[in-house]
Amino acid sequence: MSDWRHLRTGRLWLDEPVQDDLEDLHRIHADPDSWAHFPQGRHLDLARTQRTLDASEVEWTHGLGYWSVRDSTNGPVIGMAGCAVVADRPWGNLYYRFDPAARGRGYASEVAEAAVEAAHVVAPDRPVMAYLLEINVASRRTAEKAGLTLVWRGPDAGNEDPDAVRLVYLDREPDAAIRAAVDEHFTPRPAV
Repeated sequence: MSDWRHLRTGRLWLDEPVQDDLEDLHRIHADPDSWAHFPQGRHLDLARTQRTLDASEVEWTHGLGYWSVRDSTNGPVIGMAGCAVVADRPWGNLYYRFDPAARGRGYASEVAEAAVEAAHVVAPDRPVMAYLLEINVASRRTAEKAGLTLVWRGPDAGNEDPDAVRLVYLDREPDAAIRAAVDEHFTPRPAV
């Protein structure tokens, strides 16, 4: 497959986000329950969700990005998920965020598995990464079901919760260059 902008899984319709998805994506990203483990990530205004949608358009120019997720062709967007392969990162970023009403059905795992498979085709030399908070057990399970394993654990730089712990999962054992990039990206910097 050369165009991953539209993919069908067993139960889901995965499509490159379009402007018509903005209201549904904002509803999901603005919902406090969607950000229970990281409240500062919540989208407080439509402009922030628009920036996410605009960034998605750029990500897709590299062959893969985050999809708008529907459980039928005509249904509302119930999530945003996928794997973004961006030029300035040596890994593909696995992401999944769903409407709280759609959780508990295995949708995140279904999309995550499809996204990892797509990333292996689009950028086979690039590892797939999921980074998440240790307290988010459901997200950890999703990453693990998608075949990722824990490779880094440490304080979550910039998190308003000083006790927050960040976990980094990869789909393969990191080589020295990837390990150095992970350390550089996720290790908190001392205040200057």
